[in-house]
Amino acid sequence: MRKTIILLGGGGHCKSCIDVIEQEDRFKIGGIIDIQEKIGISVLGYTVIGTDNELPALIRDRNVFLITIGQMRNPKVRIEKFNNVLQLGGKFPVIISPRAYVSSHAEIGEGTIIMHGAVVNADAKIGMNCIINTGAIIEHDAVVEDHCHISTKAIVNGGTVIKRGSFLGSNAITKEYIVVKENSFIKANSLVKKSNE
Repeated sequence: MRKTIILLGGGGHCKSCIDVIEQEDRFKIGGIIDIQEKIGISVLGYTVIGTDNELPALIRDRNVFLITIGQMRNPKVRIEKFNNVLQLGGKFPVIISPRAYVSSHAEIGEGTIIMHGAVVNADAKIGMNCIINTGAIIEHDAVVEDHCHISTKAIVNGGTVIKRGSFLGSNAITKEYIVVKENSFIKANSLVKKSNE
């Protein structure tokens, strides 16, 4: 019997997450948590069932959760919601699209989603509550710390370290074996040639 997963955030990123969850087919989507004004609306056929006030009851019912709010300039909202659920005793699975490739030698932290067409190569390490978006590549020995968003078709080359809370924009590329400092915002189409610590 499939566990029920509750999605936290009902915007555009939520739609992409729904598609991955449906294709992975490990969880049944039980609804979406968002703001009061959105209760009752439907996102791809799934209803906004309540606000954060419902989380304690949903956790008691043994549901699992995924943060489905996108991240660009600031990871603060995703981090707050993630920590709140953990403090209440909730759990976050790892979600991996069946259309992605994740090496059996890679490590993926709880609450991270690997989207369609992404590649995570051998000995890569990805932290908790990350988005590895459509077509992104995380090369061998790279480290992506907690609460990062590696955007569509971005490339993190071998041995690079992306520090906590960072955003790497669409089609951005890092040179190998550099360090991208905490809470960095790397614009789309950037080439990051050296560490910015």
